[in-house]
Amino acid sequence: MKYQDYYEILGVPRDATQDQIKKAYRKLAKAYHPDAHPGSKEHEEKFKQINEAYEVLGKPENRRKYDQLGSRFNFADGFEFDPSQFGFGNTRYEFRTANTSGFSDFFDMFFGSGGLNIDDLLGNLRGAGFGGKNGSRFYSTGNYGPIKGEDREYEISIPITDGLFGAEPRIGIDTPYGRRIVEVKIPKGIQPGGKIRLQGLGGKGAAGGPNGDLYLTVRFSEDGMKLNGHDIIMDLPVYPWVAALGGEQTVKTPDGRITVRVPEGIQSGGKIRIPGKGYPTPAGGRGDLLLSVRLVNPARLTQRQRRLYEQLRDET
Repeated sequence: MKYQDYYEILGVPRDATQDQIKKAYRKLAKAYHPDAHPGSKEHEEKFKQINEAYEVLGKPENRRKYDQLGSRFNFADGFEFDPSQFGFGNTRYEFRTANTSGFSDFFDMFFGSGGLNIDDLLGNLRGAGFGGKNGSRFYSTGNYGPIKGEDREYEISIPITDGLFGAEPRIGIDTPYGRRIVEVKIPKGIQPGGKIRLQGLGGKGAAGGPNGDLYLTVRFSEDGMKLNGHDIIMDLPVYPWVAALGGEQTVKTPDGRITVRVPEGIQSGGKIRIPGKGYPTPAGGRGDLLLSVRLVNPARLTQRQRRLYEQLRDET
């Protein structure tokens, strides 16, 4: 039988909240409801899949069992599933039932009436037998050890300066024990897409096994700065007369205030390079800081400034 990826069916991440799952289900159920597509077998089948997925993920206990199964085997959607082939040694399984739910065989096997008990399937049980309303039976002989919980991933967005110098921000994260505020150590020089491991904050282990780990994927927010390789690019607001005539200007950089020389005639978008003040490199050095000129006008003009602007306008 085929493994069903219910998260993929609903289009939600594996760490989605119950509220996110409910919203996704309602949106998809409305879009694929057979009443809105009379006679469409494709929409009818999709609607059935959506309801099956929500029957599992929409119920916390069913979702826990489903996650426990997925963390043990890491199946992909549509994978041909045979319990006797995946980590149970010489254990033999026999499952017989008629599909009465209208859902897939996979659902009936694990969540239907008389289906297999996932907790027992993955636990330290020997010689257990389970009966069901539809005459189904499950026999197992074997010895199973502790099972580590599922590893999870979570994306965080941090300022470039946190990666430049390192930081220890406190962030809220959903853990097996509820939502917690944890202190995360951002290593100096971490790259976009880099991962930070938080041990034991992934999915819950089974049969006395340890919890999985949580991997934080780092993204950088563009708060006036952006990263280009190991160069940091930041805006440099410049008045038109400074850009036209050149001059010195004080700039607040990640390393503190510096004075830079604005070349005469520089255009908007022109770059002023400050060597060695960029992002850390693997060799232990730093890239460059590139100040990107952006022409700005005063928020308010004095009468004299206005007359000079008008004079300049009339002479061009």
